[in-house]
Amino acid sequence: MKIPKRIQPLVDDGLVDDVLHQLMSGKEASVYVVRCGDDIRCAKVYKEADKRSFKQAAQYREGRKVKNSRRARAMEKGSKFGRDQQEQVWQSAEVDALYTLANAGVRVPQPYGCFDGVLLMELVTDDEGLVAPRLNDVSITKEQALIDHASVMRSVVRMLCAGIVHGDLSEFNVLVDQYGPVIIDLPQAVDASANNNAKWMLERDVNNMTAYYGQYAPELLDTQFAKEIWALYEEGNLQPDVELTGCFEESTELADVDAVLEEINAVMLEEQMRKERIQEVEESN
Repeated sequence: MKIPKRIQPLVDDGLVDDVLHQLMSGKEASVYVVRCGDDIRCAKVYKEADKRSFKQAAQYREGRKVKNSRRARAMEKGSKFGRDQQEQVWQSAEVDALYTLANAGVRVPQPYGCFDGVLLMELVTDDEGLVAPRLNDVSITKEQALIDHASVMRSVVRMLCAGIVHGDLSEFNVLVDQYGPVIIDLPQAVDASANNNAKWMLERDVNNMTAYYGQYAPELLDTQFAKEIWALYEEGNLQPDVELTGCFEESTELADVDAVLEEINAVMLEEQMRKERIQEVEESN
């Protein structure tokens, strides 16, 4: 096929030898199957900001760190340079997340680098060597649903242990190869500790996947994996291989308002006494 304009520089630089066909076109990128030497990979070409249909980008950008102060100021001001920098940060977020998660034991496509808005990565295939289908396009048994749901929950846990929340996880962002689910599409991944939306994003991710697998295994619909995972994370007890139960008991204990007020008053009294001691010392001098 004709080489897309955005991929041509990679061909010129010898990173890509041929473009075989387009795999898909989504809300934020188009994906092509390419040949790189003897390897068949995929090239994800990110769409420009004004051509993306993905909304609420600001919620996902919150907490993303930019080391260069000049770039950070430009991004805050929204200048043309700043918008260009925002695009670079947005595009590099996925490749950074892929490297981090691959090292954390999460099943994601192997990244090979991002070049001018084109991400080269592994082409995930099935046991026949064909492009692996999305989860939404396969039918599974109840037993397989339970196994694959447990696999996805392990991936979510390992992601969170690595400080990352997918932010847009659903049956459309999971591929299925011969070994099970593979997590894809991570440009909107958020920093769990720096993004105020991380908790509800994780809950949405987990609940999306549980609802999908719950079509095949209805008992999953009564579980509370999202709340269990986040509670363990907040307590500092979340480990990559933690055994989840799907159970979570909401605290019914009412806050002891009187005790809280007493503690506040004690702190205020201590501060007042400190100031009085300082004043006494100053007056004695």
